[in-house]
Amino acid sequence: MSKQQDEESRRVHREKMVREQLVRRGVSDERVLEAMLRVPRHAFTPTAEIDSAYEDRPVPLGPLQTISQPYMVALMSQAAMLPAGRSRVLEIGTGSGYSAAILAEMGAEVFTIEIVQPLAEEAAVRLNAMGYEQVHVRAGDGSLGWAEAGPFDAILVTAAPPHIPTEIRDQLRDGGRMIIPVGIAPDQELLCVVRRGDTFAEHRICAVRFVPMVGKVQPFQA
Repeated sequence: MSKQQDEESRRVHREKMVREQLVRRGVSDERVLEAMLRVPRHAFTPTAEIDSAYEDRPVPLGPLQTISQPYMVALMSQAAMLPAGRSRVLEIGTGSGYSAAILAEMGAEVFTIEIVQPLAEEAAVRLNAMGYEQVHVRAGDGSLGWAEAGPFDAILVTAAPPHIPTEIRDQLRDGGRMIIPVGIAPDQELLCVVRRGDTFAEHRICAVRFVPMVGKVQPFQA
């Protein structure tokens, strides 16, 4: 298969992913759908898993690390309700950089943190090579957030702490939204936290299963 044929095949799989995994399950935000169509998920997928890049499941990156399933990436991006124009977004759990690329395609300036340094370094190189200059990658403990870059219009967390870390929550802008899985598997819930002044309102989106957040919030165990 030629490179052109391969890219065409990937595009067809991407369109099918959006149509069957996202639209059919209620994702309707046009910015999210367009971003999911544009970003080549296979480019963020390990070579051994590349044939599964557009399947409706997480892709493993290493111990306790995954690329979230496409539907969950879309659901969280939609729930963040990013404001029009250049929004400022904090992502906890860079992984390979796929979710950060989706947010960037939606117009966000993204500050993303990954606790596994080799993953952070690889994601930074990959995102830069693909032209995502508005994505800033840091290796470090995501449970502490990125205070000097805040406050943020939205915070998306791709690993589950046992409780909401106040260090991250407090970096929301007034009116901002945090989308975060909370709990210990198998009892986890995806929550939306909305800041109104010094008040934080929480509501449940759905039951989920994410890898655990590690760092100050709980020790890393490979």
